[in-house]
Amino acid sequence: MSTMHSGIRVSGPQAYREKMFNLVGDRSPLEILAQTASTLGDIIGRHSATLLRRRPFEGKWTPNEVIGHLTDSEWVYGYRLRLILSEDDPTILGTQQDRWVAALRHNEREPSELVEIFRTIRQFNLAVWRRTLPQDLKRIAQHNERGPESLGTILRLLAGHDLSHLAQITRYIEAIQQHPQS
Repeated sequence: MSTMHSGIRVSGPQAYREKMFNLVGDRSPLEILAQTASTLGDIIGRHSATLLRRRPFEGKWTPNEVIGHLTDSEWVYGYRLRLILSEDDPTILGTQQDRWVAALRHNEREPSELVEIFRTIRQFNLAVWRRTLPQDLKRIAQHNERGPESLGTILRLLAGHDLSHLAQITRYIEAIQQHPQS
């Protein structure tokens, strides 16, 4: 069985984890998370809202929708972080990310607004991540699609998720620039 996660086709939960972990490598997940808002700010500073709202491939998100997805994900991961820190063995739910992007109409939003919302939520969440104790990273939640995940695993997944989507935005912008009339 193959599913799509973060724009990457994977054969199962472990394959998804491995892909995200490989993106992070030996880098600090917290450092990656601390840089994402600035990277998004650089992207929207170099490209017009018109370009960011263009669909590079039929059936795929626009760069602006990817930014909206990152904003949604930051909210979701912040909730999961707090839930796991505050409750014993909670259940965490996956999301219908395509439905969220469509229902929240991210492509109609200003890229700068989405990035500012992302930046604010990320700063709030980073403050909690930085205060998290090493023993807290061992706390477990039950993901309804991927099974048991520790907070430490979730931290690395989130960092990989950021890197995956930043690379996706770059690929999409390049595709749009190569085919300006599409």
